[in-house]
Amino acid sequence: MNDTAAQTSSLPGQAEPAPTAAVARNEGNVPLGIICMILATVAFAATHAVSKWLIANYPIGQVMFSRSLVGLVVAGAILLPIHGFGVYGTKQPQNHIMRGLSQSLSQTFSVLAFGLMPLAGAIAINFSAPLWSALVAIVFLKEKAGLVRWLVLLCGFTGVLIVTNPGADTLTLGAIFALLNAIMLGTVTVAVRGMASTESPQTLLIWQLTTVTFFHAFLLFFGVKWAPPQDLALFALGGITNLIGQYFWTKALVLAPATAVSPFFYFMLVWATVIGYLVWGEVPTSGLLAGSAIVIASGLFLLWHEARRRRRAKATA
Repeated sequence: MNDTAAQTSSLPGQAEPAPTAAVARNEGNVPLGIICMILATVAFAATHAVSKWLIANYPIGQVMFSRSLVGLVVAGAILLPIHGFGVYGTKQPQNHIMRGLSQSLSQTFSVLAFGLMPLAGAIAINFSAPLWSALVAIVFLKEKAGLVRWLVLLCGFTGVLIVTNPGADTLTLGAIFALLNAIMLGTVTVAVRGMASTESPQTLLIWQLTTVTFFHAFLLFFGVKWAPPQDLALFALGGITNLIGQYFWTKALVLAPATAVSPFFYFMLVWATVIGYLVWGEVPTSGLLAGSAIVIASGLFLLWHEARRRRRAKATA
């Protein structure tokens, strides 16, 4: 998720998508927004599946860099003829760079998790990013947290424990990477909370792709392996589906309020479960299903609770 949590009022996917809080939303396009969000989940699930397939045979740096580079080339080919290099104009270059570094680490942790554990399990853990975001905001930003908020966080993290299934053998390495990704997504969410107030979606997207590609290039020092044409096509497919997912995720939040479309982001777990079963024979366990249900319910309730809290604050003001 993907900073599939880059916007605090929405859910992560992979926190790759650019925040769009500065864009005016059309309240009348909720059905179309829902369709766009579901399409985004299909694209992101495909991206994760391609990454999981490739990392079994290729170095992590090659997989990450190729995905980022393809996205940057395609986005640049679309945006630069329209906006020119002015699309890079920004008042917050340092924040863009820090965001790119954080996202490159987060995405790398995510793909490592996909390579070491079932696809649906890694994605279910990633869905805990909003919970980590809320916890970071409480601890470091000193946001007020009532009893309801603490209970939701406690329930959500209980769901994460059920999915990760720590026991006598402790946490698996894949679950640890998935948790690191979710924590990174949550912290990035808080860190970039104000960027959308001065940056356009196009600027956020191009800076994100550029900085992530730059940082992922350093992973190439860990090795590169020659790929036959069919695998080169998969490398390209991973970058294109990731970009498509970002586009539809952003479009969904432009068309409708986040509270209306974000719950449908959890459809990605459905597609991941189906792909995992068909491609790798991964049968979801009862712990995965129960834990995922708790994490999703906690995330949805937190989303609804925070939206209602903001409405009350506005009414009071």
